[in-house]
Amino acid sequence: MARRFTVKDFFLFLFLSLLLILILLAMYMVDRQWLKLAEMERTLTEQAQDLRGLRDLIRSTGSSGLTIAPTESRGTANIPPAFRRAYTATQQPDYRPGDWLVQAFGTGLKTLTPLVSTDAYAAEVQGYVLETLLTRNPETLEWEGLLARDWEVSEDGLTFRFRLRKGITFSDGEPLTAEDVAFSFAFIMNPAIAAPRERAYYEKIERVTALGPYQVEFKFKEPYFNSLALAGGLTILPQHFYGPYLEQPESFNQSKGLLLGSGPYRLQDPKGWTPDQGLVELERNPRYWGPVQPSFDKLLWKVIANDSARLTTFRNGDIDIYGARPLEYHRLLEDQALVERTQHLEYMSPTAGYSYVAWNQERDGKPTRFADQRVRQAMTFLTDRASIIEQIMLGYAEPAVSPFSPRSPQHDPTLTPRPFDLAKAKTLLKQAGYADRDGDGVLEDANQQPFRFELVFFQDADDTRRLVLFLKDLYARAGILLEPKPTEWSVMLDRINKKNFDAIALGWTSGVEIDIYQMFHSSQAIPGGDNFISYRNPELDALIEKARATVDEGERMPLWQACEHILYEDQPYTFLMRRKSLLFVDQRMRNLEVTRLGLNLGATPVEWYVPEPEQKYTY
Repeated sequence: MARRFTVKDFFLFLFLSLLLILILLAMYMVDRQWLKLAEMERTLTEQAQDLRGLRDLIRSTGSSGLTIAPTESRGTANIPPAFRRAYTATQQPDYRPGDWLVQAFGTGLKTLTPLVSTDAYAAEVQGYVLETLLTRNPETLEWEGLLARDWEVSEDGLTFRFRLRKGITFSDGEPLTAEDVAFSFAFIMNPAIAAPRERAYYEKIERVTALGPYQVEFKFKEPYFNSLALAGGLTILPQHFYGPYLEQPESFNQSKGLLLGSGPYRLQDPKGWTPDQGLVELERNPRYWGPVQPSFDKLLWKVIANDSARLTTFRNGDIDIYGARPLEYHRLLEDQALVERTQHLEYMSPTAGYSYVAWNQERDGKPTRFADQRVRQAMTFLTDRASIIEQIMLGYAEPAVSPFSPRSPQHDPTLTPRPFDLAKAKTLLKQAGYADRDGDGVLEDANQQPFRFELVFFQDADDTRRLVLFLKDLYARAGILLEPKPTEWSVMLDRINKKNFDAIALGWTSGVEIDIYQMFHSSQAIPGGDNFISYRNPELDALIEKARATVDEGERMPLWQACEHILYEDQPYTFLMRRKSLLFVDQRMRNLEVTRLGLNLGATPVEWYVPEPEQKYTY
């Protein structure tokens, strides 16, 4: 006979349930206590390490006259130029350190490890952790010392000597010296390290030598127009942290989160970040050497791939910045509630990058249909950029002619964007051997193969998706079949590295004066290189080399413009447009400014802050 569930059973069940809950609560509290203890232990260990370092430094300096902290006085007049903008922010009446800056990435990161990472998101995070010898003033565009106190250049322009500031440490407490600078160069140039892009940048440097603890010399092989930027922009990696990976380079090349530097922020675990965490979190570097400390306690990036979800998160106040697409930006400006609680900015940065469609000219070792210059020119004539900017970008963009910004002296203003010209495109395609041979409206080549190709693009970029569909219709008018290929970001990177695509829609960042060697020089059509379309033009190669070797700006600019003319004719990319930045920023963020380098978000030292009454996160 079945036993009935009695009142006694009920109270027994209730008692056991309460006991189980109490046990779980106790385990949770114990776990929290262990975490707190671990954090306290880490802090005490760091403090003890700092004290030992301090004692060692005092003993080592003896009567040599060295000082312990940065050599500059903390007085207002002696704030180094690189820190003056940030210092001015700290003098605002409502300035208070604290709070978090929370942002969102549109794609997940594959790795945060410097040199191994290739995307702009990783570079953004690294910019807060790693530092360089010099930094560029966003107003004057002049170079200013960051890790370097000062520098000198030899008369022949081949030798640069930098004097480092004293008392700088990496975030783990180890001192930063000239040996770390020399190591950083040697590490990049080691062929076992997966850094072909960076090696292409630094191949002009013959050697980097530590002349003493605080002096380092860069010796160039030949004159190079961008020598100071190249040497001063070298990211300084700690030898004691990255050096051991030279014994097992593959462990470095395949790593996901090896990130440690001297910057104002740090990863709590500099070896432990992995992509599956779904976010990146940086904490304030308690050992930061700068005379102006970073304002935010924490920097947090959440991965929110979907545009709608990202906007909803911003509306809810869970992220502080939202980069809008033109159509939604236009609509959001009519949302009074959103406009009142945010600041909105629309600007064309002089360093705005450009978007493009790249035509792969070699696949599986064989030339593709895009190896023919006439075909590439035809594709550009078919790409109606004026309509794209008007209908998709709502006017928040300008057509791109080349990799050079129209506001840069590298650009020849006589070159204008090619207009949409269907007849011209058909003529070029006919000259290249394409015709509708079977009357189905589709062009075929001499081997009866239809002109069909895949256009790879990032699947979560709505504007790009609309653009690709727009191009599909345009190209169909000429008898060309475009097959859209929406792709995950990580898969896109793999395709690029393997050159496994017909055409791909992408964008490059830009600058005041850029070096196009990596993207368009024949030597960079190598696995892992940035000339991933295997474009080759010996005449352009020679001009690029000559421009790079010309220090005098008056002589160099005509060379860059000659390069631009070749790219204009060759059309290795169909250069699409430069987009305006369209941002909404939470109202509590202060000290936003559009500079000659763009918005001062991401500037190091950090210039944004939140007044105390509006801070909402505690560390």
